[in-house]
Amino acid sequence: MAIFKRKIVELASTDASENAIANKETEGLSQRQIVYKRFVGHRAAMISVFVLVFLTLFVYSALDFKLGPWKIHGWWKYRIEDIPELRTKDCPGGNVGCPTLSLRPKFLGGAGFGLGEHPFGQDDIGRDYFALVMKGAQRSIMVMFVVGIVGGVLGTVVGAISGFFRGTIDAVLMRFTDFIITIPSIIIGSVIGFHFGNLGATFLAFYLGLFSWTGLSRLVRGEFLKLRELEFVDAARVAGASNRRIIFKHILPNAVGVIIVSVTLLMSGAILLETALSYIGFGVVAPDVSLGLLISQYQDSFTSRPYLFWYPGFFIISIALSVNFIGDGLRDAFDPRQRRKLSLKNRRMRQVQTKTTNGGE
Repeated sequence: MAIFKRKIVELASTDASENAIANKETEGLSQRQIVYKRFVGHRAAMISVFVLVFLTLFVYSALDFKLGPWKIHGWWKYRIEDIPELRTKDCPGGNVGCPTLSLRPKFLGGAGFGLGEHPFGQDDIGRDYFALVMKGAQRSIMVMFVVGIVGGVLGTVVGAISGFFRGTIDAVLMRFTDFIITIPSIIIGSVIGFHFGNLGATFLAFYLGLFSWTGLSRLVRGEFLKLRELEFVDAARVAGASNRRIIFKHILPNAVGVIIVSVTLLMSGAILLETALSYIGFGVVAPDVSLGLLISQYQDSFTSRPYLFWYPGFFIISIALSVNFIGDGLRDAFDPRQRRKLSLKNRRMRQVQTKTTNGGE
């Protein structure tokens, strides 16, 4: 029994020392600085940020890109409309259009590092598959951001109004939200894709965003129901602040953590939803290109030319995982109750303190 009590005392002292160290590390910092410091300290999130930024810059700089009245020329020599001659040399199994990407160094018997003429190979009619994958990644990334922006704005507005005003407004908005939630997202996406998929990826993303805000709205509503009862809101009312000012100047900044995390998860789900819709034929349609459409078009070539399947799949997984890890990092950064890992210096201090205590005994 005495040993058990001593263990409890040791655990309590350890927790107290950890809290003291954590408070010392954040002493004198604003809430924004604390969140930034915690997010930068999240290794997986920071790696994902660099990966996502690199992939975005890579795919958008590869091909010609039109930004308003300006046209930015890409560094890759082929476009998706170009149809060069099919490559037949050195293709295994009698296939044509095999990839020329070389990653094996010469000292290991390879050809060295290089892209070659067609690094991702060619499709059935000879189009450069690298150009097609870059164009598809551009479309998928664009869909992800558009859905995130549209769904984030709608979910925040609906949740804020419902949670702040409550009563009849809350009941009407939440019953409408429940009605949309009961319909599977793949069915909503299929109907939207069937009617608007031929208008292009931008219109498809916009209409998908109009139906992707439901989960976020419920989270924002819960935050507003909790925050509207706190003292700083009562103080703002006594000072004569309007409901609009209380919502946007006082409550919303305190709920921004939940909103940002939910939007990142929404964006990750958006790219997977677009891929699924394009795969079953209800998303982006030819002559436009998306990663899901490429997988759908060449799924029959998986056994003979698997590279037509793996390259689009690699970009889909990389983008979705990067956004998910960024969302995890933001969740940990905004959550003040999340237990933090101590730095190596602090761990060594704890080890020294433990050894000293045990030696003293």
